[in-house]
Amino acid sequence: MFEQIDQSIAKHIQLTPEESALFHSLLKYKKVRKKNFLLQEGEVCDFEAFILKGCIRSYYINQEGTETILLFAVEGWWVSDLSSFSEQLPSNMFIETIEDCELLMIDYKHKMELFEKVPKFERFFRILVQRSLGVLQKRFYASVSQTAEERYLAFTEKYPHIMQRVPQHQIARYIGVSPEFLSKVRSAMYKNK
Repeated sequence: MFEQIDQSIAKHIQLTPEESALFHSLLKYKKVRKKNFLLQEGEVCDFEAFILKGCIRSYYINQEGTETILLFAVEGWWVSDLSSFSEQLPSNMFIETIEDCELLMIDYKHKMELFEKVPKFERFFRILVQRSLGVLQKRFYASVSQTAEERYLAFTEKYPHIMQRVPQHQIARYIGVSPEFLSKVRSAMYKNK
């Protein structure tokens, strides 16, 4: 059960068997059926989850009721609301399973215990936060500098393994267009081939 998460961690820090055992003891294994919420707007996010199996989306809903998808996460990825989790304040986002999922989760209290007992984990989680920030900055830049077609092509090239797992209307919300507009973009792309 811990092989995937151990491989992910080993890319950035080396643990002793005792440190690994402590880390494993602080994790909670959880199965979650598809179309279930791990987090809803207004709740405090008290988890960071490593995905062993499944697909998850994080999104916001604005005052007009329009969804903006922040990310899709699959096996080997972490998912959380970093701001809500680290500051222990109410979230303004939703985290929902797209498929049946198997997760390894750590809550805030246990993560702080982990940092205290195995300080090198601070380096590991810092690297994750830096990567997340980099991805968000690139997405923001793309949203103001690329056309919808360019954003769609970039998504299909970067995440081909997600394309078959996520409904097209959610991909539209991820790249920042309506589902109808994405359908027109895709039709035009296929006609031009």
